[in-house]
Amino acid sequence: MNSMSPQTNFPNPNKDLTAVEPSFVTKLFASALFSGYSPIASGTVGSVVALAFYFIPGFESLVIIGTSILIVFILGIKTANTMEQRYGHDPAEVTIDEVVGMWISLFLLPKKIFIVIATFFVFRFFDIVKPFPACKFDNMHGGFGIMMDDVIAGIYSNIIIQFALLIPMVKELLLRQ
Repeated sequence: MNSMSPQTNFPNPNKDLTAVEPSFVTKLFASALFSGYSPIASGTVGSVVALAFYFIPGFESLVIIGTSILIVFILGIKTANTMEQRYGHDPAEVTIDEVVGMWISLFLLPKKIFIVIATFFVFRFFDIVKPFPACKFDNMHGGFGIMMDDVIAGIYSNIIIQFALLIPMVKELLLRQ
């Protein structure tokens, strides 16, 4: 839902005004450094935030990216749940799910600019289209569903790029620096 949903100034009919306002830290984390408050394409902006972290030298190492995925996934479930209670089902403000999904997309891939760009677009495609079972998780309420549809999109994206790299012509193109 938050991938390409345009945000408007109209009240969210699912918003629970009786729910406690999430803390600053919860908003900061769940919105991936406030990228979720982008007026358009908040999911895409959240994916770009994931890339900013990915481009930190050494971030692509198995231990760092793997640990980051695990920790951010677990904390993302909690903070996304809190945000959903206040802002309604899978709110556009929550983009931490895009961060985890983007990192999963890039997991164990060569850190080359053309691979990162291709992976970004493949991930955005799967995050928007939500093929099975991502669509099932997208319909779930709560932080787990919010996070899991992007995990699935990330897994699909990673598999597609891994297979693309098995094609010699594609591999040569994507491994250019």
